[in-house]
Amino acid sequence: MDASVVGIRLASGVVAPLVRKLFRQEGAGAGLVDRPHRLSSYVAWREKRGLDAADLRRLADRLVKEALAAPGERPLPTGEEAGVSAALAATLHALGDLALSDVDAVRLGPQAFARRLRAAAPHPGLSRDAELFHSRLVDLACLHILNFFTQRSTFVAATLVEQSRLHAETIAKVDELLTRVPRQDGRDTAFEARYLEYLAGRHGTLTIFGLDLAPGSSRWPLDAAYVSLEVSAAPGAGGGAGADVPSSPCSLPADRLLDEHHRVLLRGEAGSGKTTLIQWLAVSAARNPGTGVVPFVLPLRTLTRHGERLPAPRDFLAGTPLAGEAPGGWESRVLRDGRALLLVDGIDEIPETERNRAREWLADLITACPGNRWLVTSRPSAVRQDWLADVDFSEVTLAPMSRANVRAFVERWHAAADHAPAEYREQLLDSVARKPDLARLATNPLLCGLICALHRERRGFLPAGRKELYAAALSMLLDRRDRERGVRLPYLAEEPQLQLLQRLAYWLIRNGRTEMDRSRAEALIADALPAVPAAGALGDAQAVFGHFLERTGLLRAPTEDTVQFVHRTFQDFLGARAALDEGSLGELTGHADDDQWEDVIRMAVAQGRPRERTEIIRGLLARDSQRSVLLALACLGYAAELDPVLRAEVEQQAGRLVPPTSVGMARELGRIGPLVLELLPTPERAPAGPAALHTVQAAGGVLSELAIPFLVRYTGHPSHQVRAELARLWPRFETRRYAAEVISSLPADQNVTVVSDAELAALAEFSPRRDLNVVGDVTGEALAAYLGAVRAQYLAVRGNGLITDLGFLKGQDALLAIEISHCSGIRDLEGLMGLPVRSAVLDLRGDPLPIGPVLAGWTSLRGLVLRGTHANWSLDGFAPRVRLDSVNVYSVTPDAAGPVGLSRHRGLRSVSLGECWAPRDPAEWQELALLTELTELAVPGPSLDLFPDGLCMPSVEQLHLPRSMSLGPEITRRLPGVFPGLRSVSGDFDESAVGALPPHILVTRS
Repeated sequence: MDASVVGIRLASGVVAPLVRKLFRQEGAGAGLVDRPHRLSSYVAWREKRGLDAADLRRLADRLVKEALAAPGERPLPTGEEAGVSAALAATLHALGDLALSDVDAVRLGPQAFARRLRAAAPHPGLSRDAELFHSRLVDLACLHILNFFTQRSTFVAATLVEQSRLHAETIAKVDELLTRVPRQDGRDTAFEARYLEYLAGRHGTLTIFGLDLAPGSSRWPLDAAYVSLEVSAAPGAGGGAGADVPSSPCSLPADRLLDEHHRVLLRGEAGSGKTTLIQWLAVSAARNPGTGVVPFVLPLRTLTRHGERLPAPRDFLAGTPLAGEAPGGWESRVLRDGRALLLVDGIDEIPETERNRAREWLADLITACPGNRWLVTSRPSAVRQDWLADVDFSEVTLAPMSRANVRAFVERWHAAADHAPAEYREQLLDSVARKPDLARLATNPLLCGLICALHRERRGFLPAGRKELYAAALSMLLDRRDRERGVRLPYLAEEPQLQLLQRLAYWLIRNGRTEMDRSRAEALIADALPAVPAAGALGDAQAVFGHFLERTGLLRAPTEDTVQFVHRTFQDFLGARAALDEGSLGELTGHADDDQWEDVIRMAVAQGRPRERTEIIRGLLARDSQRSVLLALACLGYAAELDPVLRAEVEQQAGRLVPPTSVGMARELGRIGPLVLELLPTPERAPAGPAALHTVQAAGGVLSELAIPFLVRYTGHPSHQVRAELARLWPRFETRRYAAEVISSLPADQNVTVVSDAELAALAEFSPRRDLNVVGDVTGEALAAYLGAVRAQYLAVRGNGLITDLGFLKGQDALLAIEISHCSGIRDLEGLMGLPVRSAVLDLRGDPLPIGPVLAGWTSLRGLVLRGTHANWSLDGFAPRVRLDSVNVYSVTPDAAGPVGLSRHRGLRSVSLGECWAPRDPAEWQELALLTELTELAVPGPSLDLFPDGLCMPSVEQLHLPRSMSLGPEITRRLPGVFPGLRSVSGDFDESAVGALPPHILVTRS
């Protein structure tokens, strides 16, 4: 029957008397003596003198009879009257179970009140026509019930009391808000806009080696330069509670790192792009002021140049042109409100003796202002594993550039250098693809930039090794660049310039710094000038310093009175040269366990004569520490000539350190290069436990095609972690060869992530899989081609900025689980319609997209994770037959309706609700209490203030309180009563609150 014809026209004179019988009479007043007053105290059958079940049935029969007698088409087939009457009586009986006052009920309105009543009642179990008729009768009854409430003598008085209470609460909340919003005189807002504009300009460009974009310019727009790299993230990252989907690999795009982790320690080699990532994050936040995020870029090398104390918030802008201009306390207000993005660059660039002090500084700031986001960078070996674990930092490592990254970088470099012949670009890309030695060099943005510049300067001829690459780059910057461009300056040969620059570099290294005062630099040059008379052609020390700063591109001035090398790599290379000239070989080996000297020692071996190499390597072996032996092994790859007996001795001692026993040691071994492959154990010889995983990590770090045959031998390893690591290493090697030899040898159920169209095509060709993970900018056309050939059961698309619609999903009738997250370009969700998915993760950002029709069409859905921004949906809008097992909703929705409708899903075991969907009144807590199978619950801490009296949820064992204000003992004392089965709870508890909980409950502070 068409629902449009199920109209029931009954006069108020018929219905009103029947409704009035449902409720007992009240005297005058506001009804405060029975507070909290609920409908259960109004209904007549709660009183012995009132209605009983038979009376309710007679009332229901009367309503059904009057409705059927009304003029118009008969809305109910003959013979179903009794069933509707019984169902209506049961629904009306549920009035006694509603945790609502009459004021609350009227505020809801008749339709929402009817939904709440139906949710509290048992399912009617009627035919479709009968259920429509029953539903319409309930709607009609609820309209008259609410009208009856407004006529009660207690309603007006109770409404006035409720309005007075809400008015007082509003005043208190406004007073609290006024203490947290920016200053009302507008100075905070005006300064913040100016500061963000400054950040976008200050960090919006990069220095590029050997490239002039315009006359007098050596800066490259960050938008054109930035290539998004990958990070290896902490295990367990990503996904969401309640998502019944395969676990994702522990990697994600670096520029989306803080979307997944709010406190991150990022490790990366010199030149790997750590500082560039910080610039990108700062500029991205500054260009989107609507997010409210305020970035603070804190380079430790500058902040601690003279050993100063690390800054309090009021000093975050010290050293910038805006220092002293911020309204008083502005920085503290930003931190207190949780709007700050703190980007702390270079833990490794301060002396080791100062790092513990830096760690305490971080911990104090986080304790005082816990709600902000943090990114701290360091070289891999500068601080121990889990250095910041006790303040909840996730540790990740910036991965070397993949083949796709290198291609993108080379193409962008040549696009910016519009005067570079196009054939150079293709020739260089071909060389990187065909020559393993060159591919091993092109592992980070610094080296890629050097390779591009040298390839153009040398018209296609490139140096073969790292030492030769640095030497050629120095020659280009110090000598050939100005001469070949015809710049009219006094000629100064390369060697005198190196002699002076290396003294600056060695002073910085000896003092554990990467930045010095300009006056100090000029003094060092002045002391050296008598021994380097050729440099006098430029003038005095001040003139020579000016030449280095303005013409060579090797030095830069971060502030007016400071100077540093344009990159740490050049400092280490020149410092090693100075150490050799001074004969300071003992000083070099004496610092073997200091991470700041590690690359200096390698470069000294590369540049030294055979006798000097021998002395350095023997000195390293004599120290007999794990670090010094590994460093000696790494130095073998830099020694062009070395006594074979000494080489064998190094390999013998290093052999005792394999297989690696930690991620850090695996990383150190991988950096040594192909030499280490001969020392690493095969699967047959690898000990049980994590040794096999660390062995594969070490081999993967070699970054040479020579590692592929070694890695193939581990594809049948029983450890899931080993196989997952093999899949994760794919982007580091040539796409098709790795797919043909390694990926195709992995088990068919192994989770594999693809990051490019080329990898997706290779996967379809060599190893098609029904579970597919896609990360990064893979095109919709490539996805459509793969899904057209492979009937996927699971698909995850993350971090994709290219796709604008999901048309590639049409016709995927085998898809059981899907994840679409951080795909900012999507504007059309039609491709999701009608999929047979059982579990889904949707994290959509940007303009709200209508998700309601999609959810209503997923008839097999069991688990849902919904984050981001959506529109036109509610938790009551799923397909009628859907019964969820888990739901995780942190969606920002303009018309959010709270948890209304969840009680329909009585089998729910895990529920996680964000601020828009958490309970907003006691009645919505009562709806959650109907979920008798619920074991895990996550709600924002402030929702706990709304517990109704008598609430009990005995099945809940785990309680999570994300983004909560500090929880005091008055709340925690109530938790065991509301959740008697509680075993663990996480949230922002103060010390007294923790003490208020029973000892058997495990407490985790966030």
